[in-house]
Amino acid sequence: MKLYQVRKGQFVYYNNELHKVYGVKPMYKLSVHLIKLRDLTQHITNAASVEKYKPKEQDSFIFNHKAYTLNKDRKAEEGDFVLIHNPIPDSLDTYSLNEIDVVETVDKHGVITSNSHGIKHNEYLLMIPGRASDSHPIDYQNSDSGNTENLEDLPPTVHNNQPLPTLGDIYKKNDSNEIVEAMVVAVKGHTVYLGGGLEVPQEELMNSEKWEFLYNLLDK
Repeated sequence: MKLYQVRKGQFVYYNNELHKVYGVKPMYKLSVHLIKLRDLTQHITNAASVEKYKPKEQDSFIFNHKAYTLNKDRKAEEGDFVLIHNPIPDSLDTYSLNEIDVVETVDKHGVITSNSHGIKHNEYLLMIPGRASDSHPIDYQNSDSGNTENLEDLPPTVHNNQPLPTLGDIYKKNDSNEIVEAMVVAVKGHTVYLGGGLEVPQEELMNSEKWEFLYNLLDK
């Protein structure tokens, strides 16, 4: 691809694996900044090394260690993930192409997400957990050279002997005189979004002097 064709939010293949563009820095030789969808690790490359892919209904892929299948026929419900594949933001909206967000409320017009985005129903594809039997896996550009064993849910990556923060994790703040417990509601890159509108870097949340992992709500 040419650099002028690369846009923030695009799904692209890099080193045969599915990534999303989170930034383009034209002044640098390695100008394309990517997030690998399967584990949210960050990578930097150039436009010549990526190839664009437009996600569509029935595509399936791993996002943050969990497999999902895209669906347009079912409306989202509270707690669902959505992929904003057709953004039509109003002048005051801040969401953009292919943002992945968690639904907090739903009405007949659309959804409100954990990032306070108001999205109409025709702007998103629902991310249904699991890989549907008739889905089209898009984790690898060339599936013959990809590891088919990695097409199912992956265990959380371990960092400093601790699992990376994931949805439903409950953390307690240790460096505060007040008792503060919050749940992970979204993870984007190295930023973790907690209930109550808190945003913390991943590294801070994994610092045991500042935060303590208690349990995952989904395990209860």
